[in-house]
Amino acid sequence: MISRIDLRGDALPEGPALRDLLPRADFDVSAALEKVRPICEAVHHRGDAALIDFAEKFDGVRLESVRVPAQALKEALEQLDPAVRAALEESVRRARLVHREQRRTTHTTQVVPGGSVTEKWVPVERVGLYAPGGRSVYPSSVVMNAVPAQEAGVESVALASPPQAEFGGLPHPTILAACALLGIDEVYAAGGAQAVAMFAYGTESCPPANMVTGPGNIWVAAAKRYFTGRIGIDTEAGPTEIAILADATADPVHVASDLISQAEHDPLAAAVLVTDSEELADAVVEELEPQVAATRHVEDRIRPALSGKQSAIVLVDGLEEGLRVVDAYGAEHLEIQTADAAAVADRVRNAGAIFVGPWSPVSLGDYAAGSNHVLPTGGCACHSSGLSVQSFLRGIHIVDYSRDALAEVAHHVVTLAEAEDLPAHGAAIKARFGWKVPESK
Repeated sequence: MISRIDLRGDALPEGPALRDLLPRADFDVSAALEKVRPICEAVHHRGDAALIDFAEKFDGVRLESVRVPAQALKEALEQLDPAVRAALEESVRRARLVHREQRRTTHTTQVVPGGSVTEKWVPVERVGLYAPGGRSVYPSSVVMNAVPAQEAGVESVALASPPQAEFGGLPHPTILAACALLGIDEVYAAGGAQAVAMFAYGTESCPPANMVTGPGNIWVAAAKRYFTGRIGIDTEAGPTEIAILADATADPVHVASDLISQAEHDPLAAAVLVTDSEELADAVVEELEPQVAATRHVEDRIRPALSGKQSAIVLVDGLEEGLRVVDAYGAEHLEIQTADAAAVADRVRNAGAIFVGPWSPVSLGDYAAGSNHVLPTGGCACHSSGLSVQSFLRGIHIVDYSRDALAEVAHHVVTLAEAEDLPAHGAAIKARFGWKVPESK
């Protein structure tokens, strides 16, 4: 069901050579880019009419309006299963606790007497959030995107989710209920690349946004790339990933269940175990079959994911080699199931989020740890972070120098301007002092 990659015995290669040995899903955003281009431009030129046509083409429903009525949001929350509502409320509460602590404050540095630089943090004005609606329904993604935006102080938050024929062209009612719970009253029945284009260009019913965040399929990722520069994005999210670094102390029941938990997302989901224990590897393989047989989504998601080229058990000589492998892999989710797991986790450099020990599974982070589950995929954890309050903030430097403070450093500015052959830069300083550079004190 899952392949093995044996990296024992020989010295591990460095950098890209090691990354090339590790499993990864094919996710060609560049190829998808040309296919989303006409969709995006149709929305640009035809607005809501294009969105309605694409809903009929891709989602099988003809919409009367793209915007979701306020009454539909109200009814969705009223009809939500009380247990689901309680779980969402607790998820929101914990997420707010964590994300509220991330808000940055204005700070002023007195560089010299009379000369200061202040860094002011300002939220983006308007954000478009995307909640998928394909194989699964993700109200948790509404929470994970909306909470940091709200805690950052974003004034205008809108959300798009694909229309569902089953629900009369509205997004899934659990998505609508989550929006109502979070106070998001601007919701659109739009999915895929066309939803991203709606936020990027704006339409008759939807003002343009400054930023778009939220997970989606390859078409959403390609549209985000298409609009990079026009709008801010969080990441080009690829298929979900779990990597588990484990030794002989790990429980194979836990390890197998956690690999399966991510495999049920998508047939391209990656499930990777890195271990120096062949006995654990064998035990995990024995556990996979009965656990897979006992769950749902087996043939359309779990088996293809576990048997695909993106999933494997990677055997290494020891913990040091295991750490090198998981750092090279840069997993979206990384579990540490080893002796002294906290100390091992502290040594990891590259991961979207790290889950320490047997009682911190990825499923906890998906819903109710308080952390954010919108994380970098495809090895991007080597250079990027997950969604946070900082994602929605812009740092602006405010420079405030007096005449004396400028005079003190003027000769250095002029010297550097001349060294770069930009004499007008230096002249802008000289003009303030009668075209004579003040002597340094």
